[in-house]
Amino acid sequence: MPDHMRSTYLDFEKPVAELDSKVDELRALAATGSDIGEEISRIEEKAAQALTDLYANLTPWQKTLVARHHQRPHLTDFINALITEFTPLAGDRKFGEDEALVGGFGRFRGESICVIGQEKGATTESRIKHNFGMARPEGYRKAVRLMEMADRFGIPVLTLVDSAGAYPGIGAEERGQAEAIARSTDACLALGVPNVAIITGEGMSGGAIAITTANRVLMFEHAIYSVISPEAASSILWRDGTKAQEAATSMKITAQDMLRFGVIDQILKEPAGGAHRDPAAMIATTGDAIGQALDELRNLDPGMIRQQRRQKFLDIGRKLA
Repeated sequence: MPDHMRSTYLDFEKPVAELDSKVDELRALAATGSDIGEEISRIEEKAAQALTDLYANLTPWQKTLVARHHQRPHLTDFINALITEFTPLAGDRKFGEDEALVGGFGRFRGESICVIGQEKGATTESRIKHNFGMARPEGYRKAVRLMEMADRFGIPVLTLVDSAGAYPGIGAEERGQAEAIARSTDACLALGVPNVAIITGEGMSGGAIAITTANRVLMFEHAIYSVISPEAASSILWRDGTKAQEAATSMKITAQDMLRFGVIDQILKEPAGGAHRDPAAMIATTGDAIGQALDELRNLDPGMIRQQRRQKFLDIGRKLA
């Protein structure tokens, strides 16, 4: 496997990790002058094929682990690569700033756009700063403020979703977490401009739906989307937190399930071994999908945009793809 595609291995990737380790050993031996180039190429091909075969048959629980992988591209990666002149805006004008939910305005391929999304953070320091992507009420109220501003100036809205859920702390509940999520969801539905949502990793509970109620909902191939985490569902249904794997299968949380049920509109295929193995390629794929989605909605007037979005969500559960 090429060096740029190496990543932290998940438990179920042990066979691939062993092959890659063998490749590293042979490369070290080759550096001493041994002529083993053909053997290295053979094992590299075997490792690549093993990875492809493994990811072609992931279980829902394995997809959950992939969706949570800390090396998957984050919101800031997408903004840095796809958005120019990005200007973040802070605060909800009611309580304060929430670092878990980042939002602002910039340009996507030369056109103005409003970008909102959860940032989990890539290092220990940044994860703490962004509260691991779990937004508080002020985060969702900031999202409402940005959406209303975008609507006022006729600017499309792009949301990127990757969160284990809204923050469940006492302070968040005291400041009206449920109400803030509901108003954010309502703001999405009320937009007279196109909005496109992309679930890149975890799309959990109201923390996700609050900014995912869009004209077009796209989902990474190995992302998950659910009202509750498999661990929490296991604890509630079986009073046993160790049955998360069984819960993940029963809950139908994968992108393939979501497309079949009509919850999302499109699956974005990930590189072999997941988005975390080639973030640049995944970000490029995402950019093309965003451009296509916005082009499809470009010529609709505000009334048609609202009607299309409303009908999309009314149809969920009524039609199976």
